Amino acid sequence: MSIDRKALILQAATLSFVQFGYKATTMDQVSRIANVGKGTIYTFFKTKEELFEEILDKATSELRSVMSRVAAEQTTFVHKLLNLLDSILEFRSDHELFVKLAQEVRDIGTAQALEGVKRMEEYALEFLQQQIEAAIGSGEVKPCDSSVAAFMILRMYLALTTEWNKSHDPLDQDRIKEHMILFISTGILQ
Repeated sequence: MSIDRKALILQAATLSFVQFGYKATTMDQVSRIANVGKGTIYTFFKTKEELFEEILDKATSELRSVMSRVAAEQTTFVHKLLNLLDSILEFRSDHELFVKLAQEVRDIGTAQALEGVKRMEEYALEFLQQQIEAAIGSGEVKPCDSSVAAFMILRMYLALTTEWNKSHDPLDQDRIKEHMILFISTGILQ
């Protein structure tokens, strides 16, 4: 039985990025964790950046899978949207790599960590935009700039789930959803 060395290296690199962050991860660490020589790593990946890029591609694929599963649900646009937002937040908080990257961005500001976080967010925004466009096409949502709407919806949701509780009592999921529905469907004006 042959060992898939590339998969072994990717697994070791992911573990290193999760434990130490992007900046502190070295090819030496990855080779020690994978129990392979550095030369073996370089047969598959020329640089740490290339290795990180492949790991981000895999994570994007995982997020795409989660969001596609939610988007396939047969429900109203608002419920689908709220479920998509929940799935994005859950992915961000459960996926150890993104937890570490967000921490590294906050603590050190490493450009590659920021790029990784931005990449996931951009994918989520594109996916939400496509869902909004489909809802406009089906008449569930009135015509609007879908990119602006996706940005505002995601930002509002992230603010309520991650920023609000820094200076207020945390909102439970039901309250967050109530406020999202209020602003998305009816607004605050009389």
